[in-house]
Amino acid sequence: MTKKMTFILAILFTITSFGQTFEGKIVYKNTYKSKMSNTTDEQFKTMLGSTQEYFIKNGDYKSIANGSFFKWQLYINKDNKLYNKLANSEILPWNDCSITTDKILKVEVNKNVIEILGYKCDEVVLTCKSGIQKYYFNTKLSVDTKLFTNHKYGNWYDYISQSHSLPLKSIIDNGQFTLESVAIEVKLMKLDQKLFELPANSKTMRSPS
Repeated sequence: MTKKMTFILAILFTITSFGQTFEGKIVYKNTYKSKMSNTTDEQFKTMLGSTQEYFIKNGDYKSIANGSFFKWQLYINKDNKLYNKLANSEILPWNDCSITTDKILKVEVNKNVIEILGYKCDEVVLTCKSGIQKYYFNTKLSVDTKLFTNHKYGNWYDYISQSHSLPLKSIIDNGQFTLESVAIEVKLMKLDQKLFELPANSKTMRSPS
């Protein structure tokens, strides 16, 4: 997997009862605006997916996309590793989530900015070396921030430490594209822990840094 694609996946997905830690599924709709002369908006959508199903249970999460290239992503909390399933390989590249090559330059929090699916959302804006990242959240979709203290990859902890909640919308603007991801469904549900396990006999390798 190229360094460019590793970076894209880092920011792409890099996304119990109400009032407690949320356990369940969020479905997002993704749209892309390409900034690359050799890749169109439609090609990004086809490769990376127009929809994403995001499942989370305690500190583990999994994203399943309908892309032709990107298939799924799994974060196993106890190992602090993020695994990626790509269509062109049986080997699962993984990233050490304690490591990030990005840098946060500025953090802003704005109150009551937008409403999504009936949730009134505040906004976290991260100005980064890689570009601008905006997240919109409601604290009813809360997470235990302590579980992600070492999840620096994709700037995840920088966002979570401000919101303590999952995003209902995100806008990621960088040198490759602008990605807008908006929740179209939120479902509270009990999830089987097996969903957050690697497939049997999986072959893995460390992703290029």
